[in-house]
Amino acid sequence: MCLAIPALIRTIEGQEAEADMGGFSRRISLWLTPEVEVGDHVLIHTGYAISVLDQEEAEETLRLFEEIQAMEGAA
Repeated sequence: MCLAIPALIRTIEGQEAEADMGGFSRRISLWLTPEVEVGDHVLIHTGYAISVLDQEEAEETLRLFEEIQAMEGAA
C-alpha cells in the first residue's frame, strides 16, 4: 500500500518545487507533473508530485488525515 500526501506548491525552480504540507515545507520533484504551477495542490509520494488535485479534493484529503489522527489519539 502506498501513501500520498496532499501539498500546496509555493515556489517552482526548474523541475523542483517548494511544497507546503500542513505547515511543513519540503523540496519535491516535478518530473512526473510538469504542468504544475505555483498555487496548485498536488499529491506527493516519495518526494515526487504524482498528480494535481483541485482545492476541494486536497482539503477533503487533509480533513480525512486529521480525522484519522484524532481517532489514533482517542485509542
